[in-house]
Amino acid sequence: MSPVELFFDLVFVFGFVQVTSFLADDVTWIRVAQSIALLAVLWWGWVTYTWLTDAVSTEENVVERVVIFAGTAGMFLVALAVPSAFKHGAVLFGLAYFVVRALHVTLYATATPPETRAAVLRLAPGFLGGPLLLVVAGFLTGPLQGALWIVALAIDYGVAFVRGVVGFQIHPEHFVDRYRDIVIIALGESVLAMGLGIGTDISALPQETVVAAFLGIVLAAVLAWLYFDYVTLAMEANLVAADRHERARMARDTYSYVHLLIIAGIIFVAFGLKKTVSHPQIPLELIPAIALCGGGALYLFGDMVARVRDIGTISKPRLVVALIACAIIPIVLTVPSLIALAGVLVLFLTLAAFETLYSERRHAARRA
Repeated sequence: MSPVELFFDLVFVFGFVQVTSFLADDVTWIRVAQSIALLAVLWWGWVTYTWLTDAVSTEENVVERVVIFAGTAGMFLVALAVPSAFKHGAVLFGLAYFVVRALHVTLYATATPPETRAAVLRLAPGFLGGPLLLVVAGFLTGPLQGALWIVALAIDYGVAFVRGVVGFQIHPEHFVDRYRDIVIIALGESVLAMGLGIGTDISALPQETVVAAFLGIVLAAVLAWLYFDYVTLAMEANLVAADRHERARMARDTYSYVHLLIIAGIIFVAFGLKKTVSHPQIPLELIPAIALCGGGALYLFGDMVARVRDIGTISKPRLVVALIACAIIPIVLTVPSLIALAGVLVLFLTLAAFETLYSERRHAARRA
């Protein structure tokens, strides 16, 4: 990963924190839907630039580097506008995002070989049309605005599926490293969400808050373990083994599409942790409880979908833990959130320990 890519990623630390804060400020189901839409926009912005930097060098060409920096500045404006993306900041959000995506398509179409250029131009109507609809949505309000967001995201995400990714060439090692980086960034956001939720003077904090923060960072570490210990190694091996055309399809499906479930799971867990450390003595309300437990389940579900896509099998232990995490939500609603967090942590720790000791797939992936 180049320093330019790392600098680009820093914007998404802020962007993910903005989405979590946006949801925490008004915990309603409408906000949940809006937060998912915002995360989908940020995610697809990151995805498209990851494909771009896999195809062009940001170190050898000054023009390409300048365009990536300009895209970074644009994404920062997008992240800044997240809190008001459905109100007075909607036009700024849409315009900034459209410029970011236009820069992406322009550089992709001018700095890549003819076959890749043709592939990009084939997708360009969707890659530009979807963001353009977000600009139009900025002038609307209410259900009509929401409907236009849905159409915009469907076009932007769907064009690569409908028209295919033939012509793109993926460099597995670099590509997988980029997705490892964004998972780390999302996990780092969960740490920031907790830290920003409890203030700065630790000596003045209740003991329960300090314990909750400690358990939260351990849970984040366990989630990292469940991804980095062997899952990402197995995914990379599958990508390397595929031929060129299947590799591009796998990069689209397993990484660009399915990894959104993994990232969303982390963001929802971060929201649940933020609410837990704020009031560890009282039970979580329904939405934060679903976020804490269901977010962990979604995280595991993303990995399982990727595994089904790549090799056609599923992890039974992960499926069982995901189902248990969802099943305990009614219990979580009745106990102090600190106790709920401890229970979720024990559940995921048990899974990590079991896989570390007994998973044949883990041992095979780490021996490869």
